[in-house]
Order: sequence, then C-alpha cells, then structure tokens
Amino acid sequence: MSRLKCPRQIKFEFQLLPDDYFLNIAIDVSRGFPKRLIDESLISPADMLSAVKDAKAANLTLINFICEKQLVDDQKLAQAAAKEFGMAVYDLRQHAINRDLKDLVDRKLLRKHVVVPLFTRGKKLFVATADPFDVQCLRDIQFQSKMFVEAVICVYSGILESREALLNNQADNIAESLSINSADYEPTQKVIEYSVEQLFDGEDVSNETPVVRFVNKMIKDAVDAKASDLHFEPYEKEYRVRFRVDGVLREIFKPPNSWSSRVIARIKVMSQMDITERRIPQDGRIRAVISESKTVDLRVNTLPMQFGEKVVMRILDSSSTKMGIDTLGYDEDQKQYYLAALARPQGMILVTGPTGSGKTVSLYTGINILNTSERNISTAEDPIEINLPGINQTQINTRVGLDFPTAMRAFLRQDPDVLMVGEIRDLDTAEIAVKAAQTGHLVLSTLHTNSAAETLNRLLNMGLSTFNLATSVSLVIAQRLARKLCTHCKRPFDDLPQEILDDEGFDTIGIAWIDFEIFRAVGCKKCTKGYSGRTGIYEVLVITPKISTIILHGGSSVDILAGAIGEGFRPMRISALRKVANGLISMKEANRITTD
Repeated sequence: MSRLKCPRQIKFEFQLLPDDYFLNIAIDVSRGFPKRLIDESLISPADMLSAVKDAKAANLTLINFICEKQLVDDQKLAQAAAKEFGMAVYDLRQHAINRDLKDLVDRKLLRKHVVVPLFTRGKKLFVATADPFDVQCLRDIQFQSKMFVEAVICVYSGILESREALLNNQADNIAESLSINSADYEPTQKVIEYSVEQLFDGEDVSNETPVVRFVNKMIKDAVDAKASDLHFEPYEKEYRVRFRVDGVLREIFKPPNSWSSRVIARIKVMSQMDITERRIPQDGRIRAVISESKTVDLRVNTLPMQFGEKVVMRILDSSSTKMGIDTLGYDEDQKQYYLAALARPQGMILVTGPTGSGKTVSLYTGINILNTSERNISTAEDPIEINLPGINQTQINTRVGLDFPTAMRAFLRQDPDVLMVGEIRDLDTAEIAVKAAQTGHLVLSTLHTNSAAETLNRLLNMGLSTFNLATSVSLVIAQRLARKLCTHCKRPFDDLPQEILDDEGFDTIGIAWIDFEIFRAVGCKKCTKGYSGRTGIYEVLVITPKISTIILHGGSSVDILAGAIGEGFRPMRISALRKVANGLISMKEANRITTD
C-alpha cells in the first residue's frame, strides 16, 4: 500500500470553504460546474436548473444529488468533476480495499455519506468521494478520525461497491439473522466451486452443523449470484440445488441424498413453518441480513413430491424497487406514457405478463414514484413481496376470510388516494377495482395474459361490462425480461445479409440501418455465457378514445391491436428488436422471449 501512486488530491481546509459552500449555489447554471455539465451535453439546462433547486431543497450537494438520482452517467460525471476541480479520477477497480480502515471511520458515517477510506499516510487519511467539496462529509470524517482528510475523486458506482465490500460482514450478519453460531458458518468463494470436503470439513453427516452451514452457504451464494430463485429438489437417487439467474435455471450443487429431510427441516425452522407437516404445501418467510447496508427477504414455499418435499425460495431485494424507472428498460415514449398515467388522479393501470416477468418491480416502481406524504396508498397482496415504508400493505389471508374483494371494500372506507391489488383473479375483484377507478382513485394491478390487447379481452371474459372497462382502464403494460449482453465481451455480427434482417422485421422498428449494430453473446469471466443482468421488454397500450370505442363495440383483441398500431403502438416484437438494434440484447434472446 505504501507504493500506491495516488492522483493529485485536494486538501480539505475548513477556512477556505464555508459550511454551506455548495448548497448556496445561486440558481444560475451559466457558470461553474453546472455550466461544464451543460457544455459537455451531459444534462440539459432545464434539468440542471431543476437539479440545483431540488438538491438545495433536499440539503444535498449538487454532485451527490445528481449521483443519487442518476441524472448523469457516473463515469462521465467523475471525469467532468475532475476537470472542474483540477484533479484526476482514481480507479477503484485497481485498489485493494483495506479492511483495517473500517474501524477508523465510524460505520454510521460510511452509511450516511457515500465515501470509502482508501489509505493513510502519516496523519493524512485519503477518502474516495464523488464530490470533493462535500464539506459536511469531510468535516465529519476529520472530526471522528482525528486525522487530516484529503479527498480523491472516484466513480460513484465504484464507491458504492467498495463501501458495500468494506461494510460487508456477511458471515456474522447472516449467522445472526438466522440465529446460528457464526463459527458454524464459513464464507464461500464462488458459486459451484465446492467439494464435499470443503463443505462438510470432513465432519460426520450425523452432525447438524454441516447442514446449517450448507443452507446458509446456498442462501449467501444465491444472493451473490443475483439469483431470483433458489430450488432444493429431491429425487430418488440424488438431491440437487439450482439457482435461477437472469431467468435461466442453473444446477449449482448436489449434496448427499440423505440430507434431503434435514435440509427441509432446517429451512422450515428458519421460515417458521410446521416441521411435522409433510402432506400439504406451506408458505413462509426469511429475512437475511446480508450486510449492514443490505437486507433481503426470502419467500419460501414447500411442495410435497414423490421423494420428499421440494423447496423454492424467491429472493426479494427491496433495492430493486428503488433503482428508478429509467433503469427498467422503457423506451422514452413508453416511460412518458407510464408517468402520465401515474400522474392522473384516477383510472386503472394494469401490468401483465407471465410469472417472473418483472410485474412486481414495475408496480412497486410506480408506487415509489407516488409515495409522498400527501397520498394515502394501500395495497392488497398475496403475499407481500417487498416491504415499502410509507405504504399501507395488507396481507391476503383467505383462511380467515380476508380476500382481495374484502380488502378492497375496506380500503374504500380508509380515505385512499392510490390502491394496488396484487392480482385481479375474479369478477368480484375486477368490479371493485373498476368502481374505485371510476370514483376518483388511482388503481394499479396485475393480470396473467400474453399481451396488452389480450388483457382487455380477459377482463371482458371475466364478466366485466364493456362500458366499465372502456371508462376505467387508462393504461395496459405487457412485459417480459430479456438477458442483457455482457458489455465486456459482446461482439458485433459482421456482414449480416439484408434479407435476414428484413425477415426478422428490422425494417419496421423505426431505426435507420446506419444507426444500429447487432451484437452476439461470447462469454467471459464477468458474465454467464455472454449475458449479465436483465432488462425489460415492453408494450404499452394507452386507452385512447379510439381504443375505448373499439371496446364499447365489443371488439376482439385483434381489433384492439389493429387500432392501437394505427395510433403508434409498438408490439412486444418491435420493442425487442429495438433493443437488439441498440446493442442491449442478442437476436437469439429477442426470439426466445417473443417467438420461441
């Protein structure tokens, strides 16, 4: 560490900068750092003006506000800040986090401010920050550490990752959350890189400690792999564990078959199920503290099978709902349609798609946008997947008579502004939702259909009248999740014949040939077979007067689709091809979710 070459730093001097240095920026974006961002076309003047005002109102520095709201790419923002302040951008990827420094700066300060202590030299402490003139942050660190502080500009996302790694006391926290002895838990390295000897440490399988350790390792690795689901599956001659990563199941490990009953028992204890009941399915929930700044909920379901009970854990990460609508993958016009529908005081927004298509995240993102102190928001869910502060969430319990219709009737007596129904399953629920939408409430819900146009016919088939449907529904969103190409290893297709592109439909996507390039998946150490992460593919159907007229006249889904296309509606296939043209997904992936 002593040989580490650090960039030019900016020394922190209290007497040179007043406490409100950056907060009292005049609402003038024609000079200073705001002007630089505008001149470099990183943000529009109107957005910058709004950001300056909002940052001051939120008591944040401008840079921190821009980073938090993701108004500018954090890499470009760091470069612009470095130019403005005469510094260099330090690459955290080349820096080994010194965990010995985690006690030098109080954990509360690390959680409060987006900074990471890098190293010390004598009485100086160098800290990574996206905003070197965040006076309050640097003052707090200097006061607490009793050292001179010097700021080093780094990329905001890199600081977040490094801070997470520094605060990550994963073994202890998971062990604590699962009520086990931390000595029984050993951090794992990489998914699949286990041997039986490594897992069990040569202990006798009659000892319960290895079972506890094994379950915890699987939960930890599933979270690390960003899996959405964790499967424990018993068969006649084997027992296997699978993760669903980016929508695809991967076999991870095969523990001893004799462990099936013990693993199930352990999971039932953790999720507060009846360990003696093996004849019927059960539902439970686990909250795991992954680190001091990260907590995940696991929704657990057991199902009796021929050779034992299968367990599926759905990993629910509340941070996914806080990413913002810009990260979900909507095209700009689709995003504006959604925001416009959310801004209406009444109406119904429906999100449709198969299981695992991201409907919940889309709904919760909309709810987060609406979640202000001026609104009363109530939700009826089965089950409650993600806890949202400020939202009145009700768990459906049919065994005691609390179903969706009952909850909705109660909501209407609770002075609501916004209602969310987990799923419209029957006519009774649909009628109450329509009634709420027609009487000054905004209603959000989901359905299981294949397309936006089919959603309307599904409601009609339930028994809903054409008049109620045409006058209540304002927006229908159908969606799928597609695996994104890895940005590190994707390669362009060379010399694709024009005929093939035309056959696939690229001549109808509204993007000029010279403006797009098609890439293919390759695969590297940073991804899974060429894919990393997922993005949404959407079709957004606005219920215009023309579409309402078609509904009133009893039009089929084909009629609705034809009318919508005439008004600029883009089907799922076209939206997927546009993602291919923009280099986000592969042609193979587009075909998988739209035609296969």
